[in-house]
Amino acid sequence: MFNKEVKSVLDLIKAFPTEQSCIDHLELLRWSGNVVSPFDATSKVYDCKGNKYKCKNTGKYFNVKTNTIFDNTKMELQKWFLAIWLVTSHKKGISSLQLGRDLGITQKSAWFMLQRIRNCFGLDNNDQ
Repeated sequence: MFNKEVKSVLDLIKAFPTEQSCIDHLELLRWSGNVVSPFDATSKVYDCKGNKYKCKNTGKYFNVKTNTIFDNTKMELQKWFLAIWLVTSHKKGISSLQLGRDLGITQKSAWFMLQRIRNCFGLDNNDQ
């Protein structure tokens, strides 16, 4: 997901200084410049304001986070990217308590993020 040049938290913050830079990176990874509806791949897609899109065939709105681990969360992508980097860079894993402290979020939110990240990356799902 991240460039191989991201070797530290500082590199990650420099690479993704704003929420929009995270959205742009995710759009590039997911669609490579050609937006495809997650509801109907053959449908025409309308570009709406606020980083949203509309599927012509279904009439549903979506964004780059739809049908991903980031879907239906209010957490900023910057925190998600940082969480992914922290989880995947710790050899022995990281607890939800530690992740919560590192990100400045509650343990409950950190646990939720950990579950999604572990499920997505196929990491051991130990209750930590």
